[in-house]
Amino acid sequence: MTPTTPTPSTSSSKPSWTEQDLSDNPHERADKAERVRSMFAAIAQSYDLNNRLHSFGRDQAWRRQAVKLAEINPQDHVLDVACGTGDLAEAFALAGAERVIGLDFTEPMLEIARHKAARDQSPAPLKAIEYRQGDAMDLPFDDASFDIVSIAFGIRNVSEPPRALAEFFRVLRPGGRLIVLEFSEPKNRMIRALNRFYCHQVMPRTASWIARDRSGAYRYLPRSVETFLTREAMTERMQQAGFREIAQHPMTFGVCVCYRGVVPQPAT
Repeated sequence: MTPTTPTPSTSSSKPSWTEQDLSDNPHERADKAERVRSMFAAIAQSYDLNNRLHSFGRDQAWRRQAVKLAEINPQDHVLDVACGTGDLAEAFALAGAERVIGLDFTEPMLEIARHKAARDQSPAPLKAIEYRQGDAMDLPFDDASFDIVSIAFGIRNVSEPPRALAEFFRVLRPGGRLIVLEFSEPKNRMIRALNRFYCHQVMPRTASWIARDRSGAYRYLPRSVETFLTREAMTERMQQAGFREIAQHPMTFGVCVCYRGVVPQPAT
């Protein structure tokens, strides 16, 4: 029997992000976590559709590349943090990971992820994914529990990224890999200008219309990218958390970057 499609969430009449909120740095808001949670609850039902349309289908290619960079082994246990509707968790499961757990802060997103995995036509590996609600800054797992920790387009939404990175390091085994997929500002000046026009002027209007969204989510997105850590700062934060062999892999003219870090083996 096919599971019932999750009921659309009822968003509050009060927007998560106003123009005034976004005139400042949204990452410095003390109540950022709750704003992010309510924002994603409001757009959950149309999240996948907007991702496909407004990335021109590239979002799935970025996830496939992230899985490739993780160098999956058949015995690997994977934790996908800020898993949203489960796209990256599904990619890891289909790549042959032994166990995949998807963790997210927002229950309406998890409801959709569980529904997608449980559909009659879903492959068996997807049905085995375990989805849990939780906080990236306080992971409910023992030390050295995973071989891979991933987070796609989520580290930017965490209230304290260094604290989340420290948690990722804690739950990874020696030799474990961290994969961080995140939007970035292209280095090329012309491409950066075109990308900013698209992200600030076109995408917020069309995505908000598709989602019937009044939360301000799609105006928060470009503002949160341009005010987030630079690539160099992100690499430095990963190093401060203890990761080594850190590498950046820009994709699609630098619109998206995949960061990879490794937990060092103990000295012999």
